[in-house]
Amino acid sequence: MKLGIVGLPNVGKSTLFNSLTKAGAESANYPFCTIDPNVGIVAVPDERLKLLGDMYQSKKVTPAVIEFVDIAGLVKGASKGEGLGNQFLSNIREVDAIVHVVRCFEDANVVHVDGSVNPLRDIETINLELIFSDLEVLERRIAKVAKTARMDKTCAGELSLLERLKEHLESGRPAKTLEPEGEEEQALMREFNLLTGKPVIYAANVAEEDLADDGASNSMAAKVREFAAGENSEAFVICAQIEQEIAELEDEERAMFLEDLGIAQSGLEKLIKASYRILGLMSFLTAGEDETRAWTIRIGTKAPQAAGKIHSDFERGFIKAEVVNYKDLLEQGSLAAAREKGLVGMEGKDYIVKDGDVILFRFNV
Repeated sequence: MKLGIVGLPNVGKSTLFNSLTKAGAESANYPFCTIDPNVGIVAVPDERLKLLGDMYQSKKVTPAVIEFVDIAGLVKGASKGEGLGNQFLSNIREVDAIVHVVRCFEDANVVHVDGSVNPLRDIETINLELIFSDLEVLERRIAKVAKTARMDKTCAGELSLLERLKEHLESGRPAKTLEPEGEEEQALMREFNLLTGKPVIYAANVAEEDLADDGASNSMAAKVREFAAGENSEAFVICAQIEQEIAELEDEERAMFLEDLGIAQSGLEKLIKASYRILGLMSFLTAGEDETRAWTIRIGTKAPQAAGKIHSDFERGFIKAEVVNYKDLLEQGSLAAAREKGLVGMEGKDYIVKDGDVILFRFNV
């Protein structure tokens, strides 16, 4: 999974990226301190892995990972190249979802590019730049497809969709709110890879004192949540500065620090849960002496395709999947004991994998 972090300059974007990845991207109180996209790989926290790894005494425990791409602060006119915007926008094209950091705190020492803090205005600024960038992509494609549309039915269908999309974007609406007509149009929409077609997670960056009640008393964060709900996006509250402090702590210290602040989850945990929800993802597990590992798949994935995440040979030669819920496995203490209690199922090609399944695949190639 690859997430692109966007936002106006000085909203806490790179501070958040640093805390999530501990990658040390430069963070300074001026625009464009992040000239090249910073990329960081983050392990997905999963207590199930540690418990299973301990049980099997695994030589290696491998979590699922998320790749974060930190894009330099966008400004008005980014789609036209303002603030090197085009270069940055192209870096978001390949991500699975966009994390849009929105400033929801007042601080006279941190300048705002527009002179005042207004989260909805900031969201609109970024969203319009993404729309303008998509319109450029569509206009180039329309010019290309229009030449052959008269002679080719397939091209004519694509041109019709392109023109509908263009009109939709010109009205200020993102591509994801246009309903495609049939599977062919769905496939084309994916192929266009439009920025405004991607799922969005809004991170409302608040002051430390607003964290304990999860931003409930922060009217700016409330507006961000309301906006996100209106477009079926995810939203969560974070304090980038606190996340940076948390990132420096060991696991036990981190738990105590969160408890002292009255916070149930770190921002990273909130973000990962939001990203799994919005992308319709979950994890299954494999466990043994050599390695215990989490694998990320789409909800609704069948056993052979889940096996293919491990190796294409597993999918090609799939025979059966030996499946047990991780809680049952931990309670019984071994796969053999779980089998004796009838808690292990032998599943075929139509089995839909569930979150937390521990699976041993049988295959033959």
